[in-house]
Amino acid sequence: MIGIDFGTTNSAVAMADKSGHVTTARYPSGDTESETFRSILFFTPPQKGVRRELSAYAGPEAIDQYLNAEDGGRLIQSIKSYLSNSSLKSTSLFGKNYRFEELVRYLLRSLKAASGKSGLPIGTKAVVGRPVRFVGSASPADDAFATKRLTDALAMAGITEVHFELEPVAAAYSYEANLKKNELLLVADFGGGTTDFTLIRVGPDARRMGDSQQRVLASAGVGIAGDSFDAKLVRHLVAPLLGRGSQWRLIGKTGTVPNWPFAKLEHWHHLSFLKSKENMDALRSLRARALEPDKIDLFIMLVTEDLGFQLHRAVQQAKYELSAKQEAIFSFRVPGIHVSQKVTRAQFEAWISDELQSIASCVDHMLESSGVKASAVDRVFLTGGSSFVPAVRAIFESRFGRERMVGGSEFTSVVKGLALRSRDLSHRSR
Repeated sequence: MIGIDFGTTNSAVAMADKSGHVTTARYPSGDTESETFRSILFFTPPQKGVRRELSAYAGPEAIDQYLNAEDGGRLIQSIKSYLSNSSLKSTSLFGKNYRFEELVRYLLRSLKAASGKSGLPIGTKAVVGRPVRFVGSASPADDAFATKRLTDALAMAGITEVHFELEPVAAAYSYEANLKKNELLLVADFGGGTTDFTLIRVGPDARRMGDSQQRVLASAGVGIAGDSFDAKLVRHLVAPLLGRGSQWRLIGKTGTVPNWPFAKLEHWHHLSFLKSKENMDALRSLRARALEPDKIDLFIMLVTEDLGFQLHRAVQQAKYELSAKQEAIFSFRVPGIHVSQKVTRAQFEAWISDELQSIASCVDHMLESSGVKASAVDRVFLTGGSSFVPAVRAIFESRFGRERMVGGSEFTSVVKGLALRSRDLSHRSR
């Protein structure tokens, strides 16, 4: 059995041997290798007279194909975020409808093939991570719906025997691997689409409990994470340079340009939706009446040239720099668009203040509902990309103290824990 971390932004695969040593799959990425596989799909249209079916690419290959495509295509990102959305049953790709589960299968099948090439073949059995609360889930029924969809997609990819484990619980297994004393651990797992928390007992006594649920005192989750932080940077830093908040001419007066195009901009993988004839006509009409048409021209170029991914990388680079420094230069340079703008950490923290409050409230509510005082928590394990954001760390330092903060393997702790969990389950089944 193997561990699979199917993530919103990145996915990963790992296996643990009898001694507990964990090996992660490694994937080619340019001139290097990565322990993570981008959860991204790119479809190219069928070629007339050459092939009838569209071609599907995933991971690093999808990015390469997207950046070098000459005949267009369809880029799909953050697909995990739509698992609980019962209204999204299918999507049209170049005139043909595909079930949502088929899209997830494309990604899982590619992850499976890439992991096999790395020396970690995925068979029919796996321990798969899942969030405490799926993005968009408002009820147990939504959660069950998302789980069923993921189970079906895994089966379509040939993985028919699945044991789901909460992602923060998996991270706890990874943290516990070399622990020789008992602790009450709070895990905060920051993904691309969700942030999950678990209070769990770890250490020698906890290992003897067997069932992971016997260890867990409480779990909670919120649909806010790295993608939400990126969206706020786009809203306040990028969108005004492309026309958000500017004025346009109305009958007998002026008004603020509509916000709907910029809402798409906040989620870069939605930009392709704006390329329909109806939306492009609307953008050109907006441009014709705009008081600052040059800004709308830049926005239209961003859409028509499929520059969302490049914009996304520039936004993430600024976010990473703000985690290390008090200010950064947001730089987005492509042919025809040169943007350079200073941004401070204080500005960024003000922009994400609502998200920070939601994360803090979720932690506080979990502690209150479990009856566990902050002073009783021995260690706080922060994992995932957004755990590096200073304002995020400050939430936990203010409640538990800096001396109790621990981290490590921020991008692979979940999959390593899933691998260890799969080893335990394999041993018990014998």
